[in-house]
Amino acid sequence: MISIGMILGALLTAAPAFAQSIAEKVEACASCHGQDGRPGDKSIPIIWGQQAGYIYIQLRDFKRGDRKNEIHPTVSSFEKVDMLAIAEYFAQKPWPDLGQPRAPKHIAQQAISAEHSVGCTGCHLDRFQGSGTTPRLAGQSREYLAKTIADFRTRTRGNNPGMTDLMLATPVDDLAALAQYLAGL
Repeated sequence: MISIGMILGALLTAAPAFAQSIAEKVEACASCHGQDGRPGDKSIPIIWGQQAGYIYIQLRDFKRGDRKNEIHPTVSSFEKVDMLAIAEYFAQKPWPDLGQPRAPKHIAQQAISAEHSVGCTGCHLDRFQGSGTTPRLAGQSREYLAKTIADFRTRTRGNNPGMTDLMLATPVDDLAALAQYLAGL
């Protein structure tokens, strides 16, 4: 079976200009998302070690305008092969440990109860590691998780209506507990 990595490896070997272009694009991403995988601004997500399929879909959604962010105008110039290469590059990196504390027991219990009601692990899988086009949530910054939840609830983030519905159906206190719990995993 041919993988995305094999195709991209062949492209990078055959086209040094493509490699230069991807290296520049990856550097542009790292300027906000962190040279070591740790974003300086905690409201910016970790993308090192994130699922390649998820990264690609987010880049695609930024390009199409389905996901809004004033910081991403450069994505509009990316071709599909660029987005796949960038996604594969960051997915191969190790997930950084932000050193966030584990949630206190009562918060963890509230989060686990909320998860059972919402069914987060049905998509994000056990231990919230994600897979394919579903993102890893475990260990993401608490600030980013809280911001993303709020963005889904206010429909500011509209590229996944199913998530908006789930966030609107879940009590705010439970969502805060989930953000704190997930950050500490």
